[in-house]
Amino acid sequence: MEPLTRRPMQLLQMLYGKGKATNIYSLHMKQNDLAKQIGISRQALNVHLRKLRNLRYIRTGRGFIDVTEKGLNALGISSNPAFVFIKVSPRKRGEVYKKIKQLAIQRAFRIAGDVDALIMVERTKLDEILSELSYIEGVKDTKSYVAIEPIK
Repeated sequence: MEPLTRRPMQLLQMLYGKGKATNIYSLHMKQNDLAKQIGISRQALNVHLRKLRNLRYIRTGRGFIDVTEKGLNALGISSNPAFVFIKVSPRKRGEVYKKIKQLAIQRAFRIAGDVDALIMVERTKLDEILSELSYIEGVKDTKSYVAIEPIK
C-alpha cells in the first residue's frame, strides 16, 4: 500500500471525522451481467437504476452499485441492528462457524475475548435467529443487544 502524503492524509482524517457512519451494500458487477441475471435488456436496467438513483436508494459508478441506507430502509432493513454475542464450545468452533454462515444475518465476526463470535441481525429476525442458534450443537451461550440509534 502506497503511503499517503500529509495533505491527502489530512483530508482523509477530516472526511472520516466529519462523516456519518452508514450501512451501504456494494455490488461490483457489470450492468450487462446484472441485466442478464434479471432477464431484462441493459437499456431497461438503466431505466430502473436511474429511478432508484433519483430516489437515492442506490449510488452508481464505474463498475459498482451501492444500496444506500435509504434503499435498505425501503427493503425493511433497519440501520439499527441487533447484536448477538455467542460463546462456543472450543471443540465445535469450526462446525458452529459454518452453520452461522448459513443463517439469515447481516454480518458475522470471529472475535477474541469472553465470547467467540458476534453476529449482526435485523431486529425483526432476532427471535428467529436466537431460536436457530439454540439448535446448533456447540453454542454454549448467547447474549443479545438491540441498537437504539447510532451515536457516531
